Amino acid sequence: MSGDLGGPEAQRAARRDEAVRAAVEQGLLGPEAPIVGLLDVAGIRESAAALRSAFEAVTAPGTPVLHAFAVKASPLVPVLRLLHEAGIGAEVASPGELALARAAGVPAERTVLDSPAKTPGELAEALSLGIAVNADNPQELERLDALVKASPDTASPLGIRVNPQVGGGSIEALSTATATSKFGVALRDEGAREWVVSAYLDRPWLTRLHAHTGSQGIPLALMAEGVRETYALAEEINERAGRRQVDTLDIGGGLPVNFASDETTPTYAEYARVLREAVPGLFDGRYGLVTEFGRSLLAKHGTIVARVEYAKSAGGRPVAVTHAGVQVATRTVYAPGAWPLRIAAYGGKGRPKEGPDVVQDVAGPACFAGDLLAAGRALPLLEQGDYAAALDTGAYYFAHHYAYNSLARPAVHGFVARADAGVAFATVREAQTVEEIVAESGAAHVDALTSMR
Repeated sequence: MSGDLGGPEAQRAARRDEAVRAAVEQGLLGPEAPIVGLLDVAGIRESAAALRSAFEAVTAPGTPVLHAFAVKASPLVPVLRLLHEAGIGAEVASPGELALARAAGVPAERTVLDSPAKTPGELAEALSLGIAVNADNPQELERLDALVKASPDTASPLGIRVNPQVGGGSIEALSTATATSKFGVALRDEGAREWVVSAYLDRPWLTRLHAHTGSQGIPLALMAEGVRETYALAEEINERAGRRQVDTLDIGGGLPVNFASDETTPTYAEYARVLREAVPGLFDGRYGLVTEFGRSLLAKHGTIVARVEYAKSAGGRPVAVTHAGVQVATRTVYAPGAWPLRIAAYGGKGRPKEGPDVVQDVAGPACFAGDLLAAGRALPLLEQGDYAAALDTGAYYFAHHYAYNSLARPAVHGFVARADAGVAFATVREAQTVEEIVAESGAAHVDALTSMR
């Protein structure tokens, strides 16, 4: 069993292999179930524990720290429940995400609402529940003014999100601290910093300050620079207020994920050490902390496995046509340079496939030529009835369905590999049925347009 292998990465890879084999043997994968998402429950718990311990190692004793999982990374209620029981809260950015967190049992005091487009109703609900809110802009702060005036006893911690404008990383779409980012108050714009300071001085109920530099493609040094700028602003506000008005810093998440191998790098411990060196005052106990990690908690613990329906060739290159493509790996298909995925080959019985590497394409089921999980990839030749596994897909992949060609959402199963009892599975989400696809597509209103005159 995997427990005999050395290192967490090797153990995780062994658990994955066991799960794929067991999924085939137990009928979760096969001709009638040609695609499935698998979640490693033990791995998720290990990531949550690593996050907590990394910050415990650098913070002063007694410092309040809330690690709030970015729900957008995996909007699945059982996943949120698992993380909640592992000591992780929820960062939500829509009414739907808030409803998911509440359904999972995440308490209001462990929930943070961040969104650049909160409606008055969303803000009122958050304040009525006591959920923390970070205002994105001056107009939203005006809405909070009215709500706080109407409900001065709200338990919601309130703050402002700022954009430290420290620059971007290698993926522009995920760089949230550029000069023109849509998020937060742009601190280096003319007059903006003074506006933020004055906003706090005029509102004693503003007690938090929030910034998020970006995620995948952002180097640790740049992430730390964004936190350092936010910390300096909090110090300025408190100095001018003559008291510790800002008592909590929400430093966002964004730890990048290594998609090139099974190695977990960078680690939470490495990031915490970088932060301690760059912003030592952040951890001296004067400020509570909030983090909002998402991808880094789950990516390594999810796998999409798809059956090879046909194996063919084109232009002399083998092509494996599978059931996993743009509908589950949208970013990879449309931006393969920024979002490459590792592919593992498994035989028809779910065991790792052996043999010489062959350069081949791994294609999806959608009706356009670019629907490829991997192009020109060297791996053991995939043949009809084999399985292709897209690795590191536990975040932002099988939980974010793209309904191209009305392809169904695949089932998602959590698994635990037990030394004495094999692999046990639990359903996280059932596969979408054709009837559900039809219902979502307006079947109840079939005559709505033809009846119009």
